Amino acid sequence: MRLPLWLFACAAAELTGVALSWEPLQWVAKPLLAPLLLWYLLSTAGRSALGWGLVFACAGDVALLVPGTAAFLIGMACFLGTQVCFLVAFLRRAPLHRPAAAGYAVLWAALNALLWPSLGALRVPILVYSLALSAMAAAAYAVSRRVAVGAALFLLSDLLIGLGAADLDFPGRDLVVMATYIAALFLITTGFAVLPEGTGVVAARSGAGRGGVGPGE
Repeated sequence: MRLPLWLFACAAAELTGVALSWEPLQWVAKPLLAPLLLWYLLSTAGRSALGWGLVFACAGDVALLVPGTAAFLIGMACFLGTQVCFLVAFLRRAPLHRPAAAGYAVLWAALNALLWPSLGALRVPILVYSLALSAMAAAAYAVSRRVAVGAALFLLSDLLIGLGAADLDFPGRDLVVMATYIAALFLITTGFAVLPEGTGVVAARSGAGRGGVGPGE
C-alpha cells in the first residue's frame, strides 16, 4: 500500500509549525503523525507490538505539546511505552545483534555520564528512558537497514531533547528534533511493514553466524 500524500502534508505542516513557532498548527499536525503511520501499518502488515508503540507515541506527542516538567515526565513515560513495544516487535523478528548491543550500551553510558551533572531532578527518569531507547535501537539493528536507521534517528532526536533538558541549547534545535523524530517514525514503520512474515536480517542469514551479521534492506 502506498503512503497517502496527506501523511507527508501533515509532516510538512508540523515542521512548518515548529519553524515558525506557530503552536496552533503544531497542535493540529503533531497528534496526527503517529495515527497516520499506525493506519498505514495496520493496512499493510496488520496488528503488531509496533502498532501499540505508535499509540504510545501519539499520547507522548500530545503530552509534550504542554509546557512544564509534569507534562514532560508524562510524555517520557508514554515514549517509554513506545520503546518497550518497539523492542518487543524487533526481538520477535530477529535475535539481538550482540556487537550492536554492546555499542549502544557504551553510547548510553557515555551520554548519561556527560549529561548527568546538568539533568537535576530528571536524572533517574532520563537514565531509565534512555536505557530502553538504546535497547530498542540495538534490537532494530538486526531487523533491516531502514528500521535500524530509523531507530538511530529516534535516539538522536531524543538526545537533542536531553540536551535541552540539560540547558545545552542551540539555534534550530526544536526543528532538528522534530525532523529527526518524523524521519525515525517513518523509517521504522515503513521498514517494519514491508518485512516478510517471520523474517528478519539475522533470521534470514542464519548461516552467517550469530552476532556477525549487519543490517539488510
